[in-house]
Amino acid sequence: METFFVFALNGLSYGLLLFMLSSGLTLIFSMMGVLNFAHTSFYMLGAYFAYALTGSIGFFPALIVAPLLVGALGAAFERYSVRKVHPYGHVPELLVTFGLSYVVLEVVRLIWGPANVDYRVPEALDGALFTLANIQGQGLSWFAGAGDAAICAAAGNSCTQFPMYRGFMALVALAMLVALWLLLTRTRIGLIIQAALTHPEMTQSLGHNVPRVMMGVFGGGCALAGLAGVIGGNAFVTEPNMAASVGAIIFVVVVVGGMGSLAGAFLASILIGLIQTFAVVIDVSVVSVMAQLGSPVSFEHWAYPILKISVSQMAPILPYLLLVLILIFRP
Repeated sequence: METFFVFALNGLSYGLLLFMLSSGLTLIFSMMGVLNFAHTSFYMLGAYFAYALTGSIGFFPALIVAPLLVGALGAAFERYSVRKVHPYGHVPELLVTFGLSYVVLEVVRLIWGPANVDYRVPEALDGALFTLANIQGQGLSWFAGAGDAAICAAAGNSCTQFPMYRGFMALVALAMLVALWLLLTRTRIGLIIQAALTHPEMTQSLGHNVPRVMMGVFGGGCALAGLAGVIGGNAFVTEPNMAASVGAIIFVVVVVGGMGSLAGAFLASILIGLIQTFAVVIDVSVVSVMAQLGSPVSFEHWAYPILKISVSQMAPILPYLLLVLILIFRP
């Protein structure tokens, strides 16, 4: 039971990280109609910028500075590249953002090298946030502080620790979600952004610079990706292929959640985070289930090589199967 709770919390924290990354892409697409193929490249830049800044100013200042730098680069890219091809339709936008992803990849390799860098979790956030213990005769309990080691060392107790940094990731993602919702629904800036989306000519005639608003939206979406890179780069790995490793799953999140829907992206991120976290530990296949039911599948059966595949072996492709189901039944 304690393992289930910890895996659920890990899945939620991973899902919230996916939402932090996908929210910027969803924001850009919903506001501008631009499907930014280079979005995960800004995620990678956030991780590398934080790695470079942590050594001089520390992790927590880098948590603020790195996303701002990434957002500034994103705004400049929209101003001098995307804006020029936007009148020509989606294909030129896809091509120019796809090209940017290759440029960013090569620049990162030139500056930081082809191997992963030593970007670590800060010492202040290293260690366990709490420990869940299945104590005999008492059921499930949680402990924090110095008593953890003694509790977990007790004979017959099963204990699982939840990392402090995972909790920090979830806290930052939730704070970002609340701040984004308040910005878009409770502020004048959010009102102008929504007006520029639905009635750009009227917004322009009222004295608002619509191109500048769009530039800010694109830069803000890139800054969100950079923020995800800052807190995700040290939790996983910071290396030149990190953008490609999350690129496909982010587009799965956006499509499953509904193109342009922040609420849908949030639900899809949580769902995919839980699926991927739990699937890797479920060592169950059709063959094992049939054997437990008393109807074993023969080794000579024509479908045996497929039926013996376990859920854990299928874990990497489960989000894509979900994507296919969504496109079939609820496009």
